[in-house]
Amino acid sequence: MSAESVNLTVQEEQETGARLVKVLGPVHIWALGVGIVLVGEFMGWNFTVAKGGTLGSIIACWLIGLLYVSLIMVNTEIGSVIPEAGGQYAMAKYLMGPLAAFNVGVMIVFEYTMLEAADSLVVGELMHSLNPELQPLPWIILGLAILTALNYRGVYATLTVNFVITAIAYVTIFILLFSTQFWSPNASLINFPDLMSGLPYGWLGILGALQFGIWFYLGIEGTALTAEECRSTGRSLPVGAMIGMVSLLVGATITWFVCSGLVQWETLGSSVYPLYDAALATDYSFVIWSLFVGTILSCLASANGCINDSSRGWFSMARDTLIPQWFGAVHPKYHTPYRAIVFLAPIAISFGFTGLLDQVITFSIISGTIIYVLMGYMGLKFRQMYPLGTIERGYTSPWHPFPSVFLLILAILVLVATFLGYWINLLAAFVFYIICSIWFVFHRYKFVDPHTLIKAHWPRPKGY
Repeated sequence: MSAESVNLTVQEEQETGARLVKVLGPVHIWALGVGIVLVGEFMGWNFTVAKGGTLGSIIACWLIGLLYVSLIMVNTEIGSVIPEAGGQYAMAKYLMGPLAAFNVGVMIVFEYTMLEAADSLVVGELMHSLNPELQPLPWIILGLAILTALNYRGVYATLTVNFVITAIAYVTIFILLFSTQFWSPNASLINFPDLMSGLPYGWLGILGALQFGIWFYLGIEGTALTAEECRSTGRSLPVGAMIGMVSLLVGATITWFVCSGLVQWETLGSSVYPLYDAALATDYSFVIWSLFVGTILSCLASANGCINDSSRGWFSMARDTLIPQWFGAVHPKYHTPYRAIVFLAPIAISFGFTGLLDQVITFSIISGTIIYVLMGYMGLKFRQMYPLGTIERGYTSPWHPFPSVFLLILAILVLVATFLGYWINLLAAFVFYIICSIWFVFHRYKFVDPHTLIKAHWPRPKGY
C-alpha cells in the first residue's frame, strides 16, 4: 500500500466520523491502572526477597511506592492538560519534541507488550501446575486471543470487565490475610520473626531489590493513555489514578506481610506465583482455590489492560505520522484502534513463547524506568513552560518540585540496581532504543507532518 493511499484511507475514516469516544469514568481508570498492576502483587515482586531478604523487600516496596506516588502526581497534572490518547508519548511530543516522543512511544509499547507476555507465561505455568499433562502454550494463545477480541470490540466493555475481575482478584488478597488470623499471636499462622529476617546482603541488597520492587506498581502510569476516552479528563484521570495508587500501596504491604510470614524467604525469592504458594502454606482448600482464581484473574486483568495501553501508544504514534498512518485507523463501529490492537497481538504471543519470565519482566521494567526518568524531567520542564495560572489544570501536583526530583532520583537508582543484576539486558535495551532513534532520524522523520503532530489547541509556552 502506497503512502498516498494510506493517507487517503485514514482521511476517509476521519471524515466518516470514526474516532475514539469519550465513555470512561473514574471507575474505568481505576480498573485500568490497578488491573494492569495487580498481577505484580501475585508474582514478580518476590524477586526483591531474593535480592534483599524480607526486610530489604519491604524497604524497596515503600521506596518504590514513593517513586510511584511522585510519578502519579507529575503524570496526572500533565495528563489532565493533554486530553489525547498516548499518555507519556503525548506529553513528550509537546514538551521534548518528535525524537523523544518516538522513543517514549516505542518504550510504552514494549513495556506493556512485555508485561502482557509475562502475564500469559504465569497463566500457562498455573494451568500446567494444575495438571502436568496440560501444555501451557495453547492456553497462552487462547487467553490472549479472547482478550484481543474484547479490546477490538470496545473500550467501555473492556474496562468494565477489567473492573469486575480486578476487584475479585483484589479481594482474594484479603481472604488470604484474614485466613492467617494475624490478629491473634497464639493462633496466627504468620511466623513473625521471619518478617524481619535481616538484610542477608546488606544495604547493597536493598539497592538490588529496587529493580523488582517496581513490579508492585509497574503500569499504573498507563491510566493517562486513555485520557482522550474519558468523559471528563480533569476529573476521571486524577480520581481514578489516585484511588488506584492507594489501593496498590495497601495491597502491596499486605502481600509482603502474608507471603513473608508464611513462606521461607529462600523459597519465596524464587517462586513463580508467591501469593498462591502462601495460600498453599495455609492448607485451607477454600483459600488455596481463592488465590488460584485470584492469580488467574489478575493475570487476565493485567493482559487486558496491557492490550489497551500498548495499542493506544501505537495508535497515537501512527495518527501523529511518527510511524505509518495505516496503524492510526479507528474502527467505524466499535471506535477502537483496531489495527494497532491486532498488529501487536502476535508480538506479545511471540514473547510468551520464550518462557523466560525474568528476562521478559526485566525488559518491561527497563522500558518503564527510562520513561520515569524522562517524566521527572518533563515535570520540571512543564512547570517552567506553563507556570501556575497560565494554563487550566484538572489537577495540580503539590509540593513542586519535590515529586519530580524524587522521581528522577529514584528512577535512576532503579536503573543502577538493574545494572548490578542485569547489565547485559540494560545495555541491550539502550542499544535497541539507539538503533530505533537512528532509524527514525534517517528514515522516518521525513514523513512526519508537524501540523499533524502538534494540535492547534495547545497554547504557546511562557516566553514564546
